Amino acid sequence: MLLPILIDQKEILKFYKAIDIHTHKGIQGHALIIAGSYGKIGAAVLASKASLKTGCGLVTVFVPKCGYDIVQISIPEAMVLTDTAEKYISEITFEIKPKAIAIGPGLGLELLTQNAFHNFLKTNKAPLVIDADALNILSQNKSWLSLLAPKTILTPHPKELERLIGKWDSDEEKFGKTIAFSKQYHLIVVMKGAPTHIIDGETVYENTTGNAALATAGSGDVLTGMICSLLAQSYGAIHAAILGVYLHGLTADIALPETGYQSFIASDIIGHIGKAYLTLENCQK
Repeated sequence: MLLPILIDQKEILKFYKAIDIHTHKGIQGHALIIAGSYGKIGAAVLASKASLKTGCGLVTVFVPKCGYDIVQISIPEAMVLTDTAEKYISEITFEIKPKAIAIGPGLGLELLTQNAFHNFLKTNKAPLVIDADALNILSQNKSWLSLLAPKTILTPHPKELERLIGKWDSDEEKFGKTIAFSKQYHLIVVMKGAPTHIIDGETVYENTTGNAALATAGSGDVLTGMICSLLAQSYGAIHAAILGVYLHGLTADIALPETGYQSFIASDIIGHIGKAYLTLENCQK
């Protein structure tokens, strides 16, 4: 493996786009978050709120019926579509035309949900981020990987990665298997960890932001929403993954003096995205 490219401020500023002062919500991107099941609607809330806070002009959330009130009350800025089923997603249908889609947080593994995901993959044309239970469904149905468009972004934590590529005995083997997987299916793999690495074929990126505070429930759901937001704002897939991971880690670095490690939660990531962006804006002045 070649030495990784470090994801630091210098690397980010090569492609970071400051917001156009004449922009409006209609051209700031429309993200669709397909997420949630009974008891896990919070994952949909975190991902969609993170998507809005990362700069998306419009965010629509697709949840089972039981999530409707929760999402509408938790995030008044988001629009909500619901499945016909009460407790889980059984059929993914929508008339909107999102610029990017994220699927997986809190989705569950119901058989009807798996079938809905399969049917969705067969017809989807939008840039895509796949996380959490959607990754677990893929790992049980590896033939579906061929349905993914090139540069689809996968965001596995170590156990989800193991289910996709098999066990490894060393970091060298883990990277070797992930690179081979990325090349075989033409996918971008965000290997969440300490530090997080991004694999794009033979190219490996290593993030330089973040700390142990990020080891908390919902952290990955937030990252998924952030990356989807950046895709919807017309960043290319690799740049969306790199910038999303960088900002996500930076929020924890900024918050740490206030929160300490133990009391930092996923909502604190969302609450500090603005300050993370400001560090980039201030460099461009």
